[in-house]
Amino acid sequence: MLAVGSIGLDDLSAAIKACRICRDNPQYGLPLPHEPNPVCVPSPVARIIICGQAPGIRVHNTGVPFNDPSGVRLRQWLGVDAETFYDPHKFAIVPMGFCFPGYDAQGGDLPPRRECRQIWHDRLFAAMPQVKLILTIGQYAQAYHLGSRRKSSMTDTVRNWREYFNDHTTPAILPLPHPSWRNSGWLKKNPWFAQDVLPVLQQTVQNLI
Repeated sequence: MLAVGSIGLDDLSAAIKACRICRDNPQYGLPLPHEPNPVCVPSPVARIIICGQAPGIRVHNTGVPFNDPSGVRLRQWLGVDAETFYDPHKFAIVPMGFCFPGYDAQGGDLPPRRECRQIWHDRLFAAMPQVKLILTIGQYAQAYHLGSRRKSSMTDTVRNWREYFNDHTTPAILPLPHPSWRNSGWLKKNPWFAQDVLPVLQQTVQNLI
């Protein structure tokens, strides 16, 4: 963790790293079926926060956020290299679930554990008042950060990005689809995302970093 002005944030980050609530005292559903490995990169200086869903198995095993093909695509969207992406002076990374949630019956990733949102998120975002831009990736992050302003589908929420990005509030919020390669079909069906959203995203990122 960075040391500058981050006493409270350091304590909060250490508590998150040590958290075992979803395994030892779950508030919602069954216990986490494996050893927790919270992955979260708070920052007292970064002006951009990347808010995704939850770590996948590769991120769980390495402890490095977006250390997978989704991360490659996300960095392409942002227009930054890996060194810049992993610089906590430039980007904070706060997923809705800090630990890999496990697999469902069909072999897909389960939703983020609700304990993270309930116990940590309000305090964590309050401890980073310097943030100017929140990138909400997928429906769970959009539900938390946009609340009732979110549209009925992720596609409509992203399509109406100007409503959140240009509303003159700080931090601005820019909703994004998940950069998973499984969303390649969505990107082909919605070419406006690459044409309209990505240029604004990349320019804004450059301005803030």
